Amino acid sequence: MFRLASGLLMAAVGAALVVATGVPARAASADPTFKPRFGFGRIATPQEIAGWDIDVRPDGHGVKKGRGTVEQGQAIYDAKCASCHGTFGESNNYMMIAGGVSPKDLETGRASALLRPDGVRTVGTKLNHASTLWDYINRAMPWTAPQSLTVDEVYAVTAYVLHLNDIVPADFELSDRNLLTVKMPNRNGMTAEHGMGSVRGRPDVNGSACMTNCRTQVAVTSELPTYAMNAHGNLAQQVRAIGPVAGVDTTRFDVALASLRAPEGVRVAANAMPSVQDLMNRQACVACHAVDKDVVGPSFDAIRLRYEKKPDAETYLADRIRQGGAGQWGQVAMPAQQSLSDAELRTLARWILRRTTD
Repeated sequence: MFRLASGLLMAAVGAALVVATGVPARAASADPTFKPRFGFGRIATPQEIAGWDIDVRPDGHGVKKGRGTVEQGQAIYDAKCASCHGTFGESNNYMMIAGGVSPKDLETGRASALLRPDGVRTVGTKLNHASTLWDYINRAMPWTAPQSLTVDEVYAVTAYVLHLNDIVPADFELSDRNLLTVKMPNRNGMTAEHGMGSVRGRPDVNGSACMTNCRTQVAVTSELPTYAMNAHGNLAQQVRAIGPVAGVDTTRFDVALASLRAPEGVRVAANAMPSVQDLMNRQACVACHAVDKDVVGPSFDAIRLRYEKKPDAETYLADRIRQGGAGQWGQVAMPAQQSLSDAELRTLARWILRRTTD
């Protein structure tokens, strides 16, 4: 399923390049004298295309040279993945990535868990190619810093996740030489003979009820919840080079911005708040937290009231932000913020405690 989604994504990128120039990107980039048919846009450079062309496919396309062991992957997983997916891949807060694989599945190549309504859907039971797992980890994980892992680290984490699903042994080393030969439990369980794979395919469901007064026009829209509107900066200032529509001015949705303003009477250095705001936006803190109300996670006020009288509150909060985890404020896990420096962690902790940051 992910491979199909990834393929659609790459197709959309290619289509965008075609619209901008009037010809396929590869053909356009091969001819420096070509002029855009519609009078706007420009030819994508090889470097820009390479930035998107990172997918790794079951046919071997994009496989990168490298290696990593299960043991190496466990150390990386515990530091960067376990806070969301659980120590043994058992977490349901984000996605349960391990479990449901039986020895017989490895023999038949069909995940028996998928035949039961209550069967678990995990990496082990759903994916039919190990390269799909490698591709997803490489492009999207960890959630707080996607594409920050080295090639060898991706191989190691992939090997460890495969081991959690009893697909490879504990002493296994995954590399570019054996990535495509790993036998997944559901390698024979995928099919394209349905409506998603082809318009001529068999539909997943068949409707039989008579329908009357159907809508002839449908407006497709999308929206973000108010608290997440400004989580990644003001969209109006992030204007695309192609297209007539600018981003929405998200600064008018002040719930998220309020999280970055100092309470009345608190002394804060003149240059401290922008750095706090940058950190909050960069790490998407305000997507889950607000100042005076619980959102996905607890409010900053609630965190301050619980810890402000602790002698080591600043050190404690900085460490909790770095490590992430779940259980103290509910079962929804907070991802580890391993990319922040000690100074950045203390800046956030001091602000939450309403202490000066100068």
